[in-house]
Amino acid sequence: MKPIKAHFADSYRDEPGLVGIAVVENPYPYNPLIDGLDLLVLVILDKDGAINETEHVQIEGERVLVRKIDSVGLNEWISGGENRNIIEWLVRGEILLDRDGYLNNVRERLLQFPDSMREQKRFTEFAGFLRTYLQAKQDLLDGNLLDAYSHVLTALHHWAHIVLIEEGRHPELTVWKQLKRVHPGIYKLYEELTVSPETLEQRVQLVMLGCEFSVMNKMKTSCSLLFDILGSREEPWSIAELQSHSLINVMHVDLSLVLQKLVQREYIREVAVMSEPGDTGALELRYMLAN
Repeated sequence: MKPIKAHFADSYRDEPGLVGIAVVENPYPYNPLIDGLDLLVLVILDKDGAINETEHVQIEGERVLVRKIDSVGLNEWISGGENRNIIEWLVRGEILLDRDGYLNNVRERLLQFPDSMREQKRFTEFAGFLRTYLQAKQDLLDGNLLDAYSHVLTALHHWAHIVLIEEGRHPELTVWKQLKRVHPGIYKLYEELTVSPETLEQRVQLVMLGCEFSVMNKMKTSCSLLFDILGSREEPWSIAELQSHSLINVMHVDLSLVLQKLVQREYIREVAVMSEPGDTGALELRYMLAN
């Protein structure tokens, strides 16, 4: 692989706006870490406009996945969970070029896993947990048992991720192997859902009970990022303002659902305001911390 790595280093060395290059070799045949190819070349650029490009090339019989991303998009990948492999790419990848130490700084930050990053990831996972748990609940009511099983299994994964984040661990790296040591109770629920001899409906209902408790227990801590934003000013926030906030717009979360659940639990208040002076026909709903 050395000649191939040298080829890409030479090819991109003088690329305008180049920030850094990292490479990841496929550890096992057919491993999905780099989409089944032999080598990943991650190219980070700093240019005007968003960059997110994918290319497949073949060099010396090796199939290479080239991913080009701008630094803003890379941060969205890290914070938003859209590309879960990015953590492993950056932690385990070999850095070929690194202007101004950017990639080394990113790697160091990932390894330290600071509170600000944990808050973002925990909020993202909780939003996903809430959506899939509620969907599983509706599936059960509608008699769609297999759909309920699928959604509650996904909810269980989000729950596991939240617990690992609270322990200061990246959930992208071997979820259940880590969780068996960190929180055997959730691991036991996973086993009950997947291998228990009870009926499928009994297994789903058992895990739903655990999820019900977790929703209550994890809601306040998991939404601390949102509470901090809501409390940063006296005026209530519109959902558009919240979605465009710099700490939230990099995440892919169902903010409407989270806000409604927080209102129901009386953690935040819903305030109706006139969208335009004198227009009483349509009131805009805004949100603020409960007293």
